Amino acid sequence: MPYRAHARRQGRRARRLHEPARHTSHSRRSVWQAALGVAAAIVALILVLSAWGGGRPPSPLGSIATSGEPSLTNGPLAPIVVARVGALSLKLPVDRVAVTAIGYHAVPDALALSPEGSQVNEGLLARFFHRISGSGGGGLNYYELSGGTGTHNGALDIGAAPGTDVYAPVDGKVVQIEPYVISGRHCGVRLDIRPDDDAAVIVSMTRISVDRALTIGSPLQEGIRVGSIIDLSSLEQQKLARYTQDTGNHVTIEVNSAAMSILP
Repeated sequence: MPYRAHARRQGRRARRLHEPARHTSHSRRSVWQAALGVAAAIVALILVLSAWGGGRPPSPLGSIATSGEPSLTNGPLAPIVVARVGALSLKLPVDRVAVTAIGYHAVPDALALSPEGSQVNEGLLARFFHRISGSGGGGLNYYELSGGTGTHNGALDIGAAPGTDVYAPVDGKVVQIEPYVISGRHCGVRLDIRPDDDAAVIVSMTRISVDRALTIGSPLQEGIRVGSIIDLSSLEQQKLARYTQDTGNHVTIEVNSAAMSILP
């Protein structure tokens, strides 16, 4: 009898010793199950956001109003800031109703531009965070274009059909007009402008034909016509075409530190 009583006590003690371990194991399983549930919910939300991003490309003007303003063909372009570099603001150089897409890409030596608005093709997690936090930027919609080397966001492409008028993005003075060359071929001109707001930089516009009235030293005001976009679709496959309904022709803007040799 004493032996049996001792055995029962030992059995009860062993069960008590194992009960905390079973409880701990159950708690860990509950934590993992909860974590998996949260992860599944996040994945589901990301898939929903991906579905929202499908279909036709979003309007490049985003939440910028496109009505109720004077016609741009009858006067200077109404100013819309598309990017900044330091204290200098770059205005949209194309009539807002003509813009097909806005993109940024890397180029050597240029100064980095700070885009205004929201990146349309950012990562899903970043898009999810911006959607739930309301920090997406609003305003213009733009794309980060792959490829290129050098300064990230060093070049700004504003898409529009060939022949579309191009306007000065800053107040300033023309300091250079020279041929723009791609693969040994002349493709319009490069128009260099020294902005009044920052004489230490040069704003360059390429892939355009320039108004014949412009000469070196000509004063410019933002929103005044300087030329028109040319068609380069037969020369190269343009990256902006991925986000437009056409071949992706555009005007490119870069900002570089001013070279003393071209400052009058």
